[in-house]
Amino acid sequence: MLCLGLMSGTSADGVDAVLAEFKGSAQYPRWRLIRHHQTPYAMPLRHRIIAAGQGQALTALEWLNLAESITEAQAEAALACDPDGHASLIGCHGQTLWHRPPSELKRGASWQSLQAPLLAQLLNRPVIHDFRAADLALGGQGAPLVPRADAALVGGIAGWRALLNLGGIANLTLIPPRCGPDRLQSVQGWDCGPANSLIDLAVSRFTNGEQTFDRDGSMAAAGHCSEDWILRWLAHPYLRAAPPKSTGRELFGSSDLDQRLQDMKGMNPSDVVATLTAFTAAVIAQDLQHLGHRSGIRPLELIVAGGGRHNPVLMWELQTRCRGLSVHCSDDIGLPAEAREALVFALLAWWHQRHQPGNAPAVTGASRETTLGCVVMPG
Repeated sequence: MLCLGLMSGTSADGVDAVLAEFKGSAQYPRWRLIRHHQTPYAMPLRHRIIAAGQGQALTALEWLNLAESITEAQAEAALACDPDGHASLIGCHGQTLWHRPPSELKRGASWQSLQAPLLAQLLNRPVIHDFRAADLALGGQGAPLVPRADAALVGGIAGWRALLNLGGIANLTLIPPRCGPDRLQSVQGWDCGPANSLIDLAVSRFTNGEQTFDRDGSMAAAGHCSEDWILRWLAHPYLRAAPPKSTGRELFGSSDLDQRLQDMKGMNPSDVVATLTAFTAAVIAQDLQHLGHRSGIRPLELIVAGGGRHNPVLMWELQTRCRGLSVHCSDDIGLPAEAREALVFALLAWWHQRHQPGNAPAVTGASRETTLGCVVMPG
């Protein structure tokens, strides 16, 4: 079956679309990536999304217009990836505007902006959307949703295998070995903390919006990081918490950056960006260290996907701080780094159609497995 996956992440840089074929066993599918296309958001739309996600007050009409613009951008990306309409089914994540993990005081909730009936009509195909709601209703975090799909798409090796996505937020997947005593363990995963979110916001501020990210890590490469601040920041309660856990710009966004800039007052911009870049790598290294202490799991390799893999300074910091791990890009194992998350939502749509559970309770904390997503048919 041909499925189209659409993903727009917390970086809000655009929509990744993949056209993929799935067949065979639902749990261990045979898959083929046919096409991948990335459609950037128009800059005014990107600014509106980021501002809305940082708590900017909008009128009801402005919220309505924003949702419609996001939906039209998703349709544009889908048509660019699959112009002849070969896909039978569309899996669309929508654009996250706010994510609230469950707490002792309140159940979890997550808001992915999308007008799904409009998207189904524009593409004239069924759309699966709202993938997080069912897991949240079962007491889960609703995130991350990629670990179970990662395990199905790439499989295991002789030891534990770690997959890292460096989007706005960094998230990890741990896939059990294909043999040995750990082979029956559950896939694991969680949101680590900031990946590109703080770096991108800082670069945008320092360049007055002329640059939206640190291209080729050039600003970080020109600076020197402050290990003292990194060590202090690693004590953040979220970063010390054990999984299940999930986060987003709500915690690691503009307000958080304001505090860190105050901490680094007097440092030049290159040193600030170098410190934020090294901090991202240090968060991941700390998580892997805590994993080893907590469960004895020590992965053999760290496979990196997402936009952050284009930052050579960040990749060097990962290799340096994640001692003993082989760090390489997901392209090396046949999974194009930029297409990974969109491919996951194509698979989740296929799983919905096959009534295959898509969440992993060991990851999200949900009370049980469940099929993810809601289907909308074109009129």
